[in-house]
Amino acid sequence: MKVLCAAAMIALLGGPAHAQGAVPGYGEPAKDKSPQEKASERDAEKAYQRSLNSIPEKAASDPWGAVRSESPPKAAAKSPAAKKTTTSGNPN
Repeated sequence: MKVLCAAAMIALLGGPAHAQGAVPGYGEPAKDKSPQEKASERDAEKAYQRSLNSIPEKAASDPWGAVRSESPPKAAAKSPAAKKTTTSGNPN
């Protein structure tokens, strides 16, 4: 019974693989296209190139441009730190 079930499973799994049909291999020559197919591909390529040319050129974007300042950072003058006085007599 197990052998019959295994054979049925293998047969059922082979159906979708067979339905894919013939896949062209590496060594097979490409089929010649009809003049109508060649013309439609040429027209599609021209339309694609026209659509690419209609896209305006973008300037380089600077995501940190709003945060970064135009002038170089100034050196901050350091002032001596004031001593902290404590009310209790215990030093830290």
